[in-house]
Amino acid sequence: MSESQVWDDVDAYVHEHLAPDDDVLAAALRDSDAAGLPPIAVTAAQGKLLHLLAGVQGARNILEIGTLGGYSTIWMARALPAGGRLVTLEYSPLHAEVAGRNIARAGLEGVVDVRVGPALESLPRLADENPPPFDLVFVDADKGNNTRYLEWALRLTRAGSLIVVDNVVRGGKVADPDDTTEGVRGSRAALEMIGSHPRLTGTAIQTVGAKGYDGFALARVLA
Repeated sequence: MSESQVWDDVDAYVHEHLAPDDDVLAAALRDSDAAGLPPIAVTAAQGKLLHLLAGVQGARNILEIGTLGGYSTIWMARALPAGGRLVTLEYSPLHAEVAGRNIARAGLEGVVDVRVGPALESLPRLADENPPPFDLVFVDADKGNNTRYLEWALRLTRAGSLIVVDNVVRGGKVADPDDTTEGVRGSRAALEMIGSHPRLTGTAIQTVGAKGYDGFALARVLA
């Protein structure tokens, strides 16, 4: 059995026993696929991790940068208490339309605010609204802008908030100084920013599974 097949089998096992999809989550993936969205949503196990992190944080306000079809959005929004709010930013109108339908099917349209357009344009407008600090920020958008998203996350959070940056290992390429592709450079810059910024402390975890070899960064905002 190949190594990648083992990864897939373990992911399937975890999915079945620890993070099973219900009808709403399954439909979100199915409809995203039918609409032609790229198959890059988080896995069920990763969605469950985001759900648990939101719960551990006691999050009342969540910011997501990169909605895609709303699969990760639903996982996180379900962890919010009554009165909680999730703002999610999506560049593509098509993706946002699909996500909106998936979120409505989940009964979360009163909880989730989907905003369409380039995140670097949406973020200043969001800041101008002076929202309550976000307790959890999930960054899963164009990797070349990772450090800019981190800068905005710092402006929109508080001491103790948690920031998750997805897809930072890039199949191990993040450690290859000769790889200067945009996604690798952006991921490398994000990790180096987390390691050097006086208001951040964090780490990165390598992952394997149905989406191959990658990983995520986890950073806590300091005072």
